[in-house]
Amino acid sequence: MFHVGGARSALQNWIFAKQHGGAFVLRIEDTDASRNRPEWIEGIISALAWIGIEPGTYEGPYFQSDYAGAHAEAAGKLYEAGKAYYCDCTREDIELRHDKSYRGYDGFCRDRGLEAGEKRALRFKTPREGVTRVVDLIRGEPTFENRLIEDFVIVRGDGSPLFLFANVIDDLTMKISHVIRAEEHLPNTPKQQLIFEALGHEPPIWAHVPVVVNEKRQKLSKRRDKVALEAYRDEGYLADAMRNYLMLLGWAPSGDREIVPWTVIEDEFRLEQVNSSPAFFDEKKLRAFNGEYIRALSTAEFIDACQPWVTGPNTPWAADDYDAAAFAAVAPLAQTRIGILSEIVEYVDFLFLPTPTVDQAAWDKAMADPSLLAAATAAFEAVEAWDAETLRVALEAVGTERGLKLGKTQAPVRVAVTGRSVGLPLFESLEVLGRDRSLARLRAAATP
Repeated sequence: MFHVGGARSALQNWIFAKQHGGAFVLRIEDTDASRNRPEWIEGIISALAWIGIEPGTYEGPYFQSDYAGAHAEAAGKLYEAGKAYYCDCTREDIELRHDKSYRGYDGFCRDRGLEAGEKRALRFKTPREGVTRVVDLIRGEPTFENRLIEDFVIVRGDGSPLFLFANVIDDLTMKISHVIRAEEHLPNTPKQQLIFEALGHEPPIWAHVPVVVNEKRQKLSKRRDKVALEAYRDEGYLADAMRNYLMLLGWAPSGDREIVPWTVIEDEFRLEQVNSSPAFFDEKKLRAFNGEYIRALSTAEFIDACQPWVTGPNTPWAADDYDAAAFAAVAPLAQTRIGILSEIVEYVDFLFLPTPTVDQAAWDKAMADPSLLAAATAAFEAVEAWDAETLRVALEAVGTERGLKLGKTQAPVRVAVTGRSVGLPLFESLEVLGRDRSLARLRAAATP
């Protein structure tokens, strides 16, 4: 699962690297085995490729676990220099020393002089005085009082490094110049900066982009919100629409516009212009974006984009019942109506199913007057040419005789033929479905 917030940050990193002749580095933080599986990594790479960050346009993927030796060496240097120390305290030990109230680590082992041993974690010895100033391209220079930063663990008791420590060592090893990441990592930044300084190195240039929130202004959560990039891809969002929208989470192109060519985004994006306020991930707006991108496709492009939904293994109709010519005939009509590609199924299924899937509520409402459907059926049976205009004229005549507007007159016909009260233009649908199949459905619906 690749979080949409992570996708936004990846695009920003990728563009920034291209603008400055650098390289975007994809590094998989796999030191926590319980949270990493090969298929998840493949999913990340696939999701990146979908939004245009294809293999070959970045360095990697690198795996944090491959740098275990460098992590251990750096930890040893900090310990030998007196800038880190071993600690055997458990949370329970700390709570007992403070009447069962835990307010963070109290520095109990700071001067005990413990050596490495089983279940002993290595803690960084945070300076007691002064401040750590973080220079951030987006947030200015936030400062953190060192006395408020506890002596944090950099290597667990089992010998595995914490990600904030491993990240520093990996950044040094890979000569990372800029770290562009989500705001939620800002609290870790002074700790990481202290590690850089303790090892005698300048930190990279930081840029913390705004957190992505839902309609309640809560941070997007995979337990509560739809956050997986793959889910939007599989639902039928276009990659171009998605990456355009993602880039608007905290930034905007020049002028009063939002939907712009990708080349404009690549040219105009500036980290310094990214807003520090939380960015609202508005699914309704994204859907509207996607609809605009769908309508901008040529008919041939639209037909091609719909293929996974009309010819794939999960269609509600048998493969042999799909008619490419029929779909091509109604595709321009559907293209103006759908917001996501997966919706194409409910607009065209009546063409390929033996009988339509019926919306019972729509059926009950439309069939209140059986004589209306019978009259419409008789009118259609009498026409010589089976085309949209001829069928329209025939049905309008039925309505005129009964003092009904066309919308009211066509309601039972639409439900009888398509199964729904809303869909593609009725008369064009009847023309494509054909005389025999259309009349058969009308007669079946009119039969008590």
